[in-house]
Amino acid sequence: MDHLKFHTDKLRVSGLRPTKQRLAICKILFSRKETFHFTIDQLKKIAEKNIKKKISLATLYNTVHAFEKKGYLKEISLKGNKTFFDTNTRSHHHFYDEETAQLTDIKNENIFINNFPKIPNGKKIKGIEITIKVASNYQKQKNN
Repeated sequence: MDHLKFHTDKLRVSGLRPTKQRLAICKILFSRKETFHFTIDQLKKIAEKNIKKKISLATLYNTVHAFEKKGYLKEISLKGNKTFFDTNTRSHHHFYDEETAQLTDIKNENIFINNFPKIPNGKKIKGIEITIKVASNYQKQKNN
């Protein structure tokens, strides 16, 4: 498949004009074999390194949110102000390393839930996605 056409089509379907910067963003996001978890700041650094030019936050936000609205990306909010985006849009779970601020996928079959709380009247479960926060398991030694 022609990668340029793939990225151009993805941008157009998302309501975006395929500029050089947006094509670079699209390539970063969708030309990977592995799932990509990122913040806007992380994407900005990668994109500017790849295109060797500054890229506006507005372009990044608009492009990422257009992809998210179209279902190409999933938004994951942590700690109230930390927002990640994920190229794996299927329902799945994550480890969140609080020290490195990295998300790692957990396969659905590795999480078992056997006791659901009572669902409020008039509501249904839309989805369940668990984020497990992790940190190093060693204690810092104090000098005596």
